[in-house]
Amino acid sequence: MAGPVKSGMDAIALMLPHGDPAGVRDVLDRHFAPCDLLLADHEPEIPRLFVSDMDSTMIAAECIDELADFAGIKQQIAAITERAMQGELDFASALRERVRLLENLDESAIAECLATRIAPMPGADVLVATLRARGCRTVLVTGGFHQFADPVAEQLGFERVVANRLEVADGRLTGGLVGPITDSAVKRAVLLEEMALLGAGAASLATGDGANDIPMLQAATYGLAYRAKPKARAAADGWVDRGDLTAILELLGIPREEWVWE
Repeated sequence: MAGPVKSGMDAIALMLPHGDPAGVRDVLDRHFAPCDLLLADHEPEIPRLFVSDMDSTMIAAECIDELADFAGIKQQIAAITERAMQGELDFASALRERVRLLENLDESAIAECLATRIAPMPGADVLVATLRARGCRTVLVTGGFHQFADPVAEQLGFERVVANRLEVADGRLTGGLVGPITDSAVKRAVLLEEMALLGAGAASLATGDGANDIPMLQAATYGLAYRAKPKARAAADGWVDRGDLTAILELLGIPREEWVWE
């Protein structure tokens, strides 16, 4: 049976010191969807580390799909993106294939895409600012690109960025990448590396929406899937299907009057 229940306007957190979490997930999915939920065997605590995916998690877009629109091949690339996020394709191979299709695109498309297509998810700034005010370290780790992730991280207040980098030569994309690929293994490794620096007993929070985020979600103390694909949602400790990103603050038990509004 479930333990004590804590609820807010948009989120509910169930503490489960005993019982069957899978059974509770199933009941809530069948009877209360859409809902925002965190399943834990202890009272949720404020994490000392927050590691998040970017595309479709912290921002309301898939950057490579939007960039492809400038090349006139959005539909073609978006289909590959969707299959990769569903876990149907190897991420690294799918990434290289999509980037190759962007060869010869003018570099100026990146700045235009940032200015016209890329916006934070509702609640992203409040989530990051509130966690930082509580002493939480914030890291943006993405299978997307530094050319997008760096300005997004600066806007939202992330302290570290780990991402891929599009190769540019003579003002145009070459169709290649610079350096190693940030994939699911790297996302998990970044979380574990940061946690090792904080020491034993520190709680961590991870958010993401696709199959590439699963190892990171599973390695975190609290892995929350945000408007996620089925495989990522099933692998997480909970999900946000109803509210915006501030629902995570409610799930952690942070009162609204203590949220930081930037």
